[in-house]
Amino acid sequence: MTQEVAETKDDMQIIWDQPIVMDDGVVLRADVFRPVGEGSYPVIMTYGPYGKGLHFEEGYKTAWDRMCAEDPDAVSNTSNKYANWEVVDPEKWVPDGYVVIRVDSRGAGRSPGYLCHNNDREQQDYYQCIEWAGSQPWSNGKVGLNGISYYGANQWRAAGTQPPHLAAICVWEGWHDNYRDGNRHGGILCTFRKHWQDMQVKTVQHGVGDRGRRSRVTGELVCGPETLSDEELIANRENMHEEMLAREMLTDYYLERSAKPDRIKVPVLSAGNWGGAGLHARGNFEGFLAAASQQKWLEVHGGSHWAPFYTDRGVHIQKQFFDYFLKGHDNGWNERPKVQLLVRHPGERFVERYENEWPLARTSWEKLHLSHLSGITPTKPAVEKQLSFDAMGDGLTFLTEPTEADTEITGPISARLAISSSTRDADLFLIVRVFAPDMKEVTFQGALDPHTPIAQGWLRASHRKLDPKKSLPYRPWHTHDEKQPLEPGQIYQLDIEIWPTCIVVPKGYRLALSIRGRDYVYPGGSGGRLSNMKNEFTGCGPFLHDDENDRPPEVFGGTTTVHLGEGHDNYVLLPYIPATS
Repeated sequence: MTQEVAETKDDMQIIWDQPIVMDDGVVLRADVFRPVGEGSYPVIMTYGPYGKGLHFEEGYKTAWDRMCAEDPDAVSNTSNKYANWEVVDPEKWVPDGYVVIRVDSRGAGRSPGYLCHNNDREQQDYYQCIEWAGSQPWSNGKVGLNGISYYGANQWRAAGTQPPHLAAICVWEGWHDNYRDGNRHGGILCTFRKHWQDMQVKTVQHGVGDRGRRSRVTGELVCGPETLSDEELIANRENMHEEMLAREMLTDYYLERSAKPDRIKVPVLSAGNWGGAGLHARGNFEGFLAAASQQKWLEVHGGSHWAPFYTDRGVHIQKQFFDYFLKGHDNGWNERPKVQLLVRHPGERFVERYENEWPLARTSWEKLHLSHLSGITPTKPAVEKQLSFDAMGDGLTFLTEPTEADTEITGPISARLAISSSTRDADLFLIVRVFAPDMKEVTFQGALDPHTPIAQGWLRASHRKLDPKKSLPYRPWHTHDEKQPLEPGQIYQLDIEIWPTCIVVPKGYRLALSIRGRDYVYPGGSGGRLSNMKNEFTGCGPFLHDDENDRPPEVFGGTTTVHLGEGHDNYVLLPYIPATS
């Protein structure tokens, strides 16, 4: 194929709609931003479904407005003309000697084809795009992958295909396990994908054509030149929610769409968000731990899902990483500690700290036991008592005494409960919480929800089966390969994974564990909503578990009972971090 002609604009050479031909003949379209002048440069690539021609502000106005207001440096040092959802801004990268490539994934934006997310076909496409970029005359042969969320998560899978020109990946808030991380928490179906596909993917599907938006820069239709009928569009995409609703257990469908960590050999920077419960945070920790790469780093921050990626701090970290592995700059990256944390304090205060491993080697793992007085104590209570709650209600909350000194909790958490149900199943929602001395709850700006609790975990009781080889005391691993219904009234021991967290609990504050039968709800009121998401934010953002087909009341209603006292384990295992001088 002949080389496309680039236009010079804003101190960049730009090719719009560069064709990249796949092995089955489908032609994907990419925008290529290159430095002006001759030379060969490393490539930063993204591949995804959000429409490369759709400006961030037009597609996601409330998120854009919040980022501009709350994190102005995220939108500084650039005209923002080329700002696009969750991918790097070429005006921040091309002047530093990088080629930036944005590929519309198959069936999305200006790329034709059947729209099916995260499957093997997508992984093959990404492989071929990487190899195309790495072999161009303006490329130095090294391709790095970078981007948020979808553009982060699919890097795990692309790296597993081992493209020869792939040199490094920066997974910024990207899930890893298609079943456990984002779609079936503890076996319970999350409805995020249903609304995500309706509001963020169908709107930029290839074939929406003249019913969609036009690029601010080129004037071309974001979703391609052809306009398909509604029937044609439906036939040309997978219904993700229906596919997952039909598959409660862990099947090949989910495995195909999950990372193969033993095949990930390139250098990795995994950047997670403490407030990312519900989709990405678990993937960043598990991906970091499981990747076979000998060169891997973990960074964890707070704040919103987007701004930290675009801020001066975020861009600096990304460029240090890629300058070392894509340009060969001796900038000391290889000597930095493997873990970089922004340690979280109440009041949205974060303190940067470097560590050498995850979980932290100096962790003091402490069991705090649930008591019959709705307390949490270091000693196991002897008094036997049963505490019951509406199986689809707000449940029970257990509180510690006020802390006697500032106390840091950083790491993964687990809980063990002895429960029975009046039906053949029960869904458990576990929330780790912090309360100030006046009993006002401490929450944070999470990746999405402005009132995000400290940590969350989930388990469907019939999915309690553990893999003894993969389970750790602080991270139980459920197989999800065998449904084990409950006998009503019989007591069962459940080990529940609670996603990693970080919080310095001030002196006089209290920790709490809530055991609920439904999603957490922030008691202080609404957190508003984003224009690209369906539900109002009430503490869990868009990551709700409210599909009645997955949680029929006749099965998941009734009463759940926690059995306390002699012969029963009911505790939360917390990662205390000793104070350092």
